[in-house]
Amino acid sequence: MGSITLKKVAKRFGDIEVIPPLDLAINEGEFVVFVGPSGCGKSTLLRLIAGLEDVSGGVIEIDGADATSLPPAKRALAMVFQSYALYPHMSVRKNIAFPLKMAGMDKASIDEKVNKAAETLNLASYIDRRPGQLSGGQRQRVAIGRAIVREPAAFLFDEPLSNLDAALRGNMRIEISELHHKLDTTMIYVTHDQVEAMTMADKIVVLNSGRIEQVGSPMDLYREPANVFVAGFIGSPSMNLITGNAATEEGATTIGVRPEHFHLSMSEGKWQGTVGVSENLGSDTFLRVEVDGIGTLTARADGEFPASLGDTVYLTPDGERMHRFDASGLRMVR
Repeated sequence: MGSITLKKVAKRFGDIEVIPPLDLAINEGEFVVFVGPSGCGKSTLLRLIAGLEDVSGGVIEIDGADATSLPPAKRALAMVFQSYALYPHMSVRKNIAFPLKMAGMDKASIDEKVNKAAETLNLASYIDRRPGQLSGGQRQRVAIGRAIVREPAAFLFDEPLSNLDAALRGNMRIEISELHHKLDTTMIYVTHDQVEAMTMADKIVVLNSGRIEQVGSPMDLYREPANVFVAGFIGSPSMNLITGNAATEEGATTIGVRPEHFHLSMSEGKWQGTVGVSENLGSDTFLRVEVDGIGTLTARADGEFPASLGDTVYLTPDGERMHRFDASGLRMVR
């Protein structure tokens, strides 16, 4: 169980339409990521699914049944927020058990579910500690454990890693992905970080100003972005988007070249440029290259590539991997 279907779902605040009517199907067991820039409506859409916001139009179905008017507690969904929202005076055990206690479950059943969740999340050795004695990542796992014990039809995550440092974020991405495989339960995850979207999702929903720009697997979006917005948003570093004569020569209004799809040379190539700031990451170096008539391009080179600030380099885009967009910003089919 855990399929969720949105049919012409919309949200307005007064006269302001923050989510125009949209359709979306989330299949049972999928890990779906809503991604987009701040203010794109991704958290609002999640809250509509959770029942924390009322829809202004349309229908939300959970497992084929109309849930549009159901209160949050009746939707069989569990939400994990950006803030951990743990009770500081309670132990890990009591924090995880709290929703079951409130539901009137007997102590033996509560203990069984709490112990199982703690084992799943590697919290067993911390079960009697309080939140103040835990790291940020451990506290977030406690919040997830509180959701797990409810055995929901789907988990809803609202930017759960944004309060963690870079190393913890990387570890928690892996842990949440592993948890998805263990539980085999539908998960919807909101983030503005496209790296999280690319590394965690079965299916990505790219949102912009409340509208769905594209839905697909991470590599589908990476290889075949539907428009200029998706092309520029998905990928790190982002795709180079080029207009002017260089695009016109390719029969397009805009062409896109990913940093790894340039051939770099110190002696010859299609576009001559001057190296500016470079970021050496060890195995790779990302060069910012200023090209006359085009602007600043980002190119990925081997970590040993011998270019330095001020050097002249030549960039040749891979024509087979070049992306072409028309005047409306839509992808052009070859």
